[in-house]
Amino acid sequence: MTIASQPQLTLDDFLKLPETEPESDFINGEIIQKPMPQGEHSLLQATLCEAINGIARSQKIAVAFPELRCTFGGASIVPDVSVFRWDTIPKTPSGRIVNRFQIHPDWAIEILSPDQKFTKVLSKLLHCSRNGIELGWLINPEDESVLGIFPGQRLELYESADKLPILEGIELELTVEQVFGWLSLT
Repeated sequence: MTIASQPQLTLDDFLKLPETEPESDFINGEIIQKPMPQGEHSLLQATLCEAINGIARSQKIAVAFPELRCTFGGASIVPDVSVFRWDTIPKTPSGRIVNRFQIHPDWAIEILSPDQKFTKVLSKLLHCSRNGIELGWLINPEDESVLGIFPGQRLELYESADKLPILEGIELELTVEQVFGWLSLT
């Protein structure tokens, strides 16, 4: 008996599908729906965007975008935070930002949710590394650590008072403790 295999979904086919809520990533021919963000995740994401944009956007160095679909390298992903250098932000001929980003971010940040598999999120950031990002962060609220992903898929673990790597040119200094300190509302 022969078992017929279903044809694999292509990137073009995926991009024609309606968006899901929450968003789905398409990587290695697989659709992976992201979990619905919860309190810690949402606060870290919002505060990271505020901190980065508070310095970099006003100086026209870079912009941090929450939940922006980026299609590149045969995949279409939605990092929790995508940071683009000012001169790499896709624009129309009139200078207005485009809606569809067909390039990789310069810095991709993922915040691990309780329902996510560490290896799936790391795989997404390694895809980014293979396709040109300068920096990736995988933030793990459970153990209060940040895994830095660098060109060549080099990984560094940051904990406690460790100073975090920041995209070159952005005058922002953060430690792991400061980032997780944002979760305390006292």
